[in-house]
Amino acid sequence: METIQFQLNGKSTELRADPAMPLLWGLRDHLGLKGCKPGCLQGVCGACTVHVDGVPSRACQTPVESVKGRKVTTIEGLAEPLRQRLLTAWIEHQALQCGYCQPGQAMTAAALLMAQPAPDAAAVAGAMAGHLCRCGAGPRVLKAVQTALLPERTTT
Repeated sequence: METIQFQLNGKSTELRADPAMPLLWGLRDHLGLKGCKPGCLQGVCGACTVHVDGVPSRACQTPVESVKGRKVTTIEGLAEPLRQRLLTAWIEHQALQCGYCQPGQAMTAAALLMAQPAPDAAAVAGAMAGHLCRCGAGPRVLKAVQTALLPERTTT
């Protein structure tokens, strides 16, 4: 066991765990953050996507030791107004079916929009291609991400 110190959703955090344990389990089982979802556990589906230093990362494949001294953001810590823009667009396009993969998809969309404030449709599709949505909401998610680009989605 080792104590891993890192920033989690803007707050200094310590996690005492096996350094090789996947971040997914550290977040869910040790820190109580359930937004990061276990899916395939192979880094393929994207349900467990979080940001590590602003970059989308698959928490099921990220050992907790690798986040030592870094900044981790989960869906629970996604900042406004981007969080509200994404939520509004998701609702508008009915991008939720079962909702299981949505936190990971939203985290990838947020990283894309932070890196490229106005990506074209091809860039959105490319960024989101690494996510599996078993209930078929994928096309609506793409529309929602493109809608979230619009400035009027910003709340006051």
